[in-house]
Order: sequence, then C-alpha cells, then structure tokens
Amino acid sequence: MKSTDSLLISLYQKGDEEALSTLIHRHQRDLFTFILYKINDQDLANDVFQDTFIKIIVMLKEGRYNEEGKFILWAKRIAQNLIIDHFRAKAKNVKVSETTFDSDEFSIFDLIREPSENIEDQLVSMQIQEDLLKMLQFLPENQQEVIKLRFFDGLSFKEIAEHTDMSINTTLGRVRYALINLRKIMEENNIVLTR
Repeated sequence: MKSTDSLLISLYQKGDEEALSTLIHRHQRDLFTFILYKINDQDLANDVFQDTFIKIIVMLKEGRYNEEGKFILWAKRIAQNLIIDHFRAKAKNVKVSETTFDSDEFSIFDLIREPSENIEDQLVSMQIQEDLLKMLQFLPENQQEVIKLRFFDGLSFKEIAEHTDMSINTTLGRVRYALINLRKIMEENNIVLTR
C-alpha cells in the first residue's frame, strides 16, 4: 500500500531516512518541472531544486511543516520564494548573498547580510561572521570547505561540485551534514546568534 506524504513526513521526523528518499522520489519530477518552467535555465533550476530540498529537510527536522496534507504545494511555495530571491538579487546586479537561498533554512546564515547603513548592524554582522568562522573549525575539513564555498563565497552546488571534484549529490550531502553539525555545536554550547 502506498504511504501518504503525511505518513512519510512523520516517519522521517522520527529518524527514517528512507521515508525522505521516498518522498523526494515521489515529487522530484513535479517540483523540478515547476522550477524549470519558472526559470528556464537547467543549471540554475538544478541549484534551486537542491536548495529547495535542503530547506525542506531542515524545516521538517525542526518540525516547521504544518500538517495540511499538501506537501507538494508547500514545497513549490519554498521553491517559488527561492526563485523570487534569485531574481531580486539579479535585479540588484549584486553577487548572490549568503542568504539568498537559505533565508528560512538555517537561521545562522540569515544573520549574515550585506553591510547596512547602520554602523552598529555592521559591527554585529561582523561579530556573527567571526563567530561562525570559529564554529566551522569544529567541522570536518570537507564540510568546512563546502560551507565556505556555498555561504561565504556564494558558489552554486554545480560550481562547488566542479571546484571539489565531487558529485552534486555529495556536495548536497556535505552541506546538509555541516548545517546539522553546526546546529549541534550551537545547542551543546548554548550559542545564540542574534542581530
């Protein structure tokens, strides 16, 4: 009997990684087609697709999925927000910032922003970035590398994969585990990064 999305989400939240694989496999074509239709660029669509699932994974782990029985609509909303962020950044003609694809995914990276007019905000952002760099030292070297490339240098998953001679899936996995490990470091050391 085919499991419902709700059951798969519940199983995944209880630690069943296979349930997540089933959920992703079930919706990947529909979600990717949605993204590609909006962007009309295969490489960028792949990046947004990967970013969408990273965000979904983190939000599910944090229990931030409201049970509505409409997983694919929720996933498409996340993808749509990432697409909007991309076009906003492009319209401003600036390098994609650290938060463009991760504003809901992992709050640490929400706190890193382009310098604002307020000097106090600049100082706080610089301190947060320094604290993050210190925390990265506790991660395995390969996770440090992908986090720096992704969130500090703004490289796409494809660019990271090419830069490190890894597959996109390996890159995605390393970023995911690095974010999980950073969260553990913060929890274990009662670290709270705020603006």
